[in-house]
Amino acid sequence: MIHALFLTLTLLTLPLLAVDPLLEISDSTALQIGNKIWKNECNGTINGLTSWNSGENFASLGINHFIWYPATEKKLFDESFPKLLIFLQQNGVFLPFWLQKNPPCPWHNQEEFLKAVKNPQDKRMGELKRILQSTIALQARFSILRLQNALPLMLEKTEEKNRAAVTARFHLLTTIPAGLFALIDYVNFKGEGTKETERYQNQGWGLLQVLEKMKDSDRAGALFQFSHSAEIVLTQRVKNSPPERKEERWLPGWINRVRSYLNYNIN
Repeated sequence: MIHALFLTLTLLTLPLLAVDPLLEISDSTALQIGNKIWKNECNGTINGLTSWNSGENFASLGINHFIWYPATEKKLFDESFPKLLIFLQQNGVFLPFWLQKNPPCPWHNQEEFLKAVKNPQDKRMGELKRILQSTIALQARFSILRLQNALPLMLEKTEEKNRAAVTARFHLLTTIPAGLFALIDYVNFKGEGTKETERYQNQGWGLLQVLEKMKDSDRAGALFQFSHSAEIVLTQRVKNSPPERKEERWLPGWINRVRSYLNYNIN
């Protein structure tokens, strides 16, 4: 098991970055973070690791509901599950042949996917579930790796006058154990906020937007300001969303999620 984030980044099509010492974690902390993300995203359930939400055109897999599109679907949001598969393989996890070489999701819609989930004889779904259940700590490390690469990506999309504030808020949160978890969880929950396709009415909802709207604070108040800003950003997303998506049904859970950051205690 790798004990720090000296990991191959080429799978994410990003430049190799210097490791931030604040993001180097032990195996036990990786597992702890993974279990907390799992509880946040999937209520800590096995069934939650293999989901396909109503109204979506992709499967949501693992502790962070990493997105996996069928080959026929337009990829509006960042597709993270194939990157996770490469990461797992690079870290010694054996993958069956059908999960190798960057495959599209083999189930074409929610109906096919849920039918496979409910069928104990479905070999591919069984293999998928076993991999997801046995790699919680590695999934957490993959999630942390995304955060490590988030800041330079965000700064590229930030107006020069705002870069210092975004950088300071980001680094302040990484010095707070629960703040680090909040950053890890949110960037995997709603993305970096840098993709032009992840906009409603030209307004994003990712980590960048949360940091931009966050009020400056001392260390004691930073986590509250982050959580409150995330609530504002997510509420604005729902307000801007196409009516047919009915995103208001998800908002209470989203708000509970970002408010829960205030209650976490990661050693």
